[in-house]
Amino acid sequence: MSDKKASVLFVCVHNAGRSQMAAGYLQHLAGDRIEVRSAGSEPGNAVNPAAVAAMLEEGIDISAAQPKVLTTEAVQASDYVITMGCGDACPFFPGKTYLDWKLDDPAGQGVEAVRPIRDEIRGLIENLIAEIDAKG
Repeated sequence: MSDKKASVLFVCVHNAGRSQMAAGYLQHLAGDRIEVRSAGSEPGNAVNPAAVAAMLEEGIDISAAQPKVLTTEAVQASDYVITMGCGDACPFFPGKTYLDWKLDDPAGQGVEAVRPIRDEIRGLIENLIAEIDAKG
């Protein structure tokens, strides 16, 4: 991957929970080594408050994040496209690495229900960073 840093796009339906937590973890754990984007096929109005609370418990503040609509340009600009329950909505471009993470949707759940999803995302993010670093 030369000197260009890897870029990752996280996509879920509302871009309000899973993809925001994943983006928060990746930015926190990888720093500026990896470019991070997130988007939704049908973005919500705001990030899920339970996701914000669960991430704050980890010392990561995603409260300023805003759900964004998924664009073809965002997919084209990313090396990794990681979907979380909306695989069919993602445009496909050859040469990208597509991963589909099967995660429960935290929408409408309290922070107690969001914690296990958050913890699962952290493990997936740690593995992703190791994979990207190995290719670097």
